[in-house]
Amino acid sequence: MHIVRMKNLRIFDTLSVTEKNVDITNLVKIYLCGVTVYDESHIGHARTIIVFDTLRRYLESKGARVNLIQNFTDVDDKIINRTKKENVSADIITTRYIKNYFDDFDKLNVKRADLYPKATEHITDMTDMIKGLIDKGFAYVSKNGVYFSVLKFKEYGKLSKKKIDELISGARVEVDETKKDPLDFALWKFSDESPTWNSPWGRGRPGWHIECSAMSLRYLGSNFEIHGGGRDLIFPHHENEIAQSESFSGVNFAKIWMHVGMVTINGEKMSKSLGNTKSIDHVLNIWGPNIVRLFCLSSHYSKPIDYSEEILKEIITKWRQVENCYFEMILSDDSQVTENLDQIKNIIHESKTEFDSALESDFNTPLALASFFKLVKNINQLASVEKITKTISEVIFPTFQEMLSILGLRLVQVTNDEKNQISNLIKQRNELRNQKKFQDADAVRKQISDMNVTLIDHKTKTLWMKQEKIGIEN
Repeated sequence: MHIVRMKNLRIFDTLSVTEKNVDITNLVKIYLCGVTVYDESHIGHARTIIVFDTLRRYLESKGARVNLIQNFTDVDDKIINRTKKENVSADIITTRYIKNYFDDFDKLNVKRADLYPKATEHITDMTDMIKGLIDKGFAYVSKNGVYFSVLKFKEYGKLSKKKIDELISGARVEVDETKKDPLDFALWKFSDESPTWNSPWGRGRPGWHIECSAMSLRYLGSNFEIHGGGRDLIFPHHENEIAQSESFSGVNFAKIWMHVGMVTINGEKMSKSLGNTKSIDHVLNIWGPNIVRLFCLSSHYSKPIDYSEEILKEIITKWRQVENCYFEMILSDDSQVTENLDQIKNIIHESKTEFDSALESDFNTPLALASFFKLVKNINQLASVEKITKTISEVIFPTFQEMLSILGLRLVQVTNDEKNQISNLIKQRNELRNQKKFQDADAVRKQISDMNVTLIDHKTKTLWMKQEKIGIEN
């Protein structure tokens, strides 16, 4: 495949509040905060992970080498609460939901990360980092654990743009008189409640924030290219990661902080307390993987997006047009006169240029999708007047396929046996129609329809397309 280098990929950096260039000349190192494995993953998780999957696909399509690390938080108070509720050990809970995670995201055609480190596998990395912070005077041991001293890190609040004075006045102080300051956060929590590990300060378990710092520094080092996650992680999680990581290493933690907007339901944030979360398994059963991916990419990644049946139904209509386009091309022949190929090449060049420009400019997937659907519309218009030849299809198909691949979309594939079977049934139907045996012809059409095949009747021929099953239509 011929690789065209991108001109300049720019991503909005939450820290500097500016768009920054992504250096693709070297290995692009990305750390993505993953899920806490105490329950099913939901559509909010899916959006963040699909955005980063698409970013990775685009980088790789341009010849960049990418190292994507995505962690699992498998020690957390929520996991412990779940173990009490089910009266089982933590590893049973975490193993179950890690398996379910891979089941869900494999179905969503998300490429596997290069590594999925678990917090429980990196306790030594965390205790080493905590020891370093204590030695440098940024952390202290109290009666209840080890805490990071926020006031010692002079730039605290630089990511979230929160002022220390405002944080102190608005702090909901935990009842813990052993902390030196209400803003200090736990690096290590003393506990006898399983799961626990030994440490130089006492038996317990790590705080949430130290996990990602230790794992990202272990696998990517300081000053890696992109640190990502949902916007809800900016404060306190990512703010605390910066404070402890830069205090420990003395250098910049990540070059770009890329945050994905929330998925809302009827304008409200999804939450278990409101009972309005939509699990990935649920949305896949209703809409299927392609519609879910297109939905997650249909709004700019940094903005919130509302889970709306109206939007999803509109996306189904557009996806049916993509399927139509695909089968018009793969079933084309050269029985017609080939149109002006220069005009076709201009359409392809314009669509690909618009597609790339959109993604290079702060990863604007809605604009990229618009250029993709514009290409599909142009192909379908040519097909409607029977001007899609095999020659034209061979010119268009590589660009069409590349866009599909970057967006992570998969069309239903058809075997040669299925093609022959469908062609024979269409031939049989046409013969019955010519004989004016319309009832029999309709029966054959129903047989074809039962195979999830839709007929495309042109003036001089009948083509077909095999459609993805979408639950809402059934």
